[in-house]
Amino acid sequence: MPAAGAMLDWSRIDTVLLDMDGTLLDLNFDNHFWQVHLPRRYAEARGLSPEAGREELMARYHGRAGTLEWYSVDFWETALELDIMRFKEEVAHLIDVHPHVTAFLEAMRTSGKRVVLATNAHHKSVTLKMARTGLSPHFDAIVSSHALGAAKEEQAFWQRLAAIEPFDLARTLLVDDSLPVLDSARRYGIAHLVAVKRPDTTQPEKHTGDYPAIDDFSQLIPQ
Repeated sequence: MPAAGAMLDWSRIDTVLLDMDGTLLDLNFDNHFWQVHLPRRYAEARGLSPEAGREELMARYHGRAGTLEWYSVDFWETALELDIMRFKEEVAHLIDVHPHVTAFLEAMRTSGKRVVLATNAHHKSVTLKMARTGLSPHFDAIVSSHALGAAKEEQAFWQRLAAIEPFDLARTLLVDDSLPVLDSARRYGIAHLVAVKRPDTTQPEKHTGDYPAIDDFSQLIPQ
């Protein structure tokens, strides 16, 4: 897998599309919330053992994986009859920005690139994370797949994004930690695609297929 920094010619890129969870932010928060904290709260609410609660939730997650509903706070609040955002606040201290992200975003501003946060995260989660990290001023636009009615894994997401946020496919970079999303963007025709090796800093590096990949954002800052 090639190193991303050496692969990018910044003179050929005008628009930078950035994922949020696992790309700009440490995925540890989301993994801990969905796999540990919410199952614990779910088990307590249902009078189940922690193991039984987790097993039940994992089965429900699996049935929605890759769909817009999987990413929707509103969907899970209704389906589980739980206050998801209150529970997220309980572990919000785990929300953390990946190394060198702020320096990278500042470099993008200095070099005149248009920077768009393109995320599958629900707008309630985006609001929580932007409040915690202070990153929102770095973006020219923040677009959630929920506003477009299609997840990034679907071609409809890119079509609808292009309608409200026009970009030249040949001159656009997407950085994302999800292979299905990168595959979807590749099918749509986005020319410059970069993966993230370690979305969750508490976990080992992940397989990034044949995409150029970064250890951290210092490798993407223009020299």
